[in-house]
Amino acid sequence: MTKEPIFDTAQLAHAELYTPKLEKSVEFFTKLLGMTVVHLEGKSVYLRAYEDSYIYSLILTENDEPGLAHVSWRATSENALYRRVEAIEKTGLGKGWKEESYGHGRAYQFRTPNGHNMEIFWEVERYQAPAGQESVLLNRPQRRPLSGVPVRRIDHINLLTADVEENKDFMVDNLGFNVREGLIDDEGIYHASWLSVSPIVHEIALMEDELGNGNRLHHLAFWYGLPENLNDLSDLCVEYGVPIEAGPLKQGVSQALCMYIIEPGGNRIELFGDSGYLIFEPDWEPRRWTGDLKEQAIIWYGGKLPVTYFRYGTPVINDPIEEANVYFNTPDNLLCDFKFSEFGKPYGVDKVTK
Repeated sequence: MTKEPIFDTAQLAHAELYTPKLEKSVEFFTKLLGMTVVHLEGKSVYLRAYEDSYIYSLILTENDEPGLAHVSWRATSENALYRRVEAIEKTGLGKGWKEESYGHGRAYQFRTPNGHNMEIFWEVERYQAPAGQESVLLNRPQRRPLSGVPVRRIDHINLLTADVEENKDFMVDNLGFNVREGLIDDEGIYHASWLSVSPIVHEIALMEDELGNGNRLHHLAFWYGLPENLNDLSDLCVEYGVPIEAGPLKQGVSQALCMYIIEPGGNRIELFGDSGYLIFEPDWEPRRWTGDLKEQAIIWYGGKLPVTYFRYGTPVINDPIEEANVYFNTPDNLLCDFKFSEFGKPYGVDKVTK
């Protein structure tokens, strides 16, 4: 018997990344990817892409090592939030309510079976552009920035796990995600899975951690929507010494044009040049790529992926394959030095604590 679909999770709202080089990471996201600083709080910097509906989609927090601090999802309603909380609490993976957060209401925090920290909320504050930053386009929250090649919105997150099957089932059963595509072995076991709650192919992907640890970040992705932006970004990366791991290229899974670069803190960032294909069928059957099609699933064209793509993640683990340690200590780039004072009075500065 087919399970009734769950329509309680609406979208990826934001992600918080740890970075040991906070100022350098802020340089990267503002001066290369054109994001805007909207809030400073303690050791954290809050940033937004210019077509994000909510105040921010990224938090950068200073930490000894890079990685994922948490992922945040928005529910489709207040009642939907409580239904998901009830389901999560039954798994024993709930951590409890966080009553106050900048930019959104109370959130229920939990972890995945592999330990990735997540939260889900309903109430949210929408972005209101300061004077002079409004767009003439009524459906664009902010005027397009002039810095770098500005990303338009957050797109998805990819997590490294020790057990893809267990974590995939958790997202499906408790948050209502749909499995869209996957890499499977001869026994039908998933070793990578792409899931979404909307027509895009994935808001979250789960990949097997080849170093066995799990509970690591593979990448966070932002969306351009125009493939030529990837060429512009590649040119800037080469000019300013920002490591390009792979691309521009086209993936088999999602059919998206994309590229992967490493930000100064060590986290991998993906840029989507288009949306790939969209799914509107309510009874979509997951596309299962077998082992002999693995390369086509990951790369349709654009050259082979380096060994780092399958083994590097954050927090960083010293890899026995020496060539996979190329990003172990991310080199400095030639972007200008970031200074907090340069931003004057960012959005929400009245709430800043230092």
